[in-house]
Amino acid sequence: MLFTSFTFLIFLPIVFLLYWFVFRQLKWQNLLIVVASYVFYGWWDYRFVILIAITSLCSFFSGLLIERFKSLTSPE
Repeated sequence: MLFTSFTFLIFLPIVFLLYWFVFRQLKWQNLLIVVASYVFYGWWDYRFVILIAITSLCSFFSGLLIERFKSLTSPE
């Protein structure tokens, strides 16, 4: 899917409307953005979905580890 394609012209408003008007909680909005990213990049080449999934999982678990060690080392 290219930014200049008709498919993207349909895709973007759907994601925009879902983000602002259907999913009101930040948790669900973030999940929508992740899923929309997977769909967008997977539309062009499915192999990018694997790359994005690996990157997302690494970032997620890195954030959990940072939060865990931050709470262990911060003075209370």
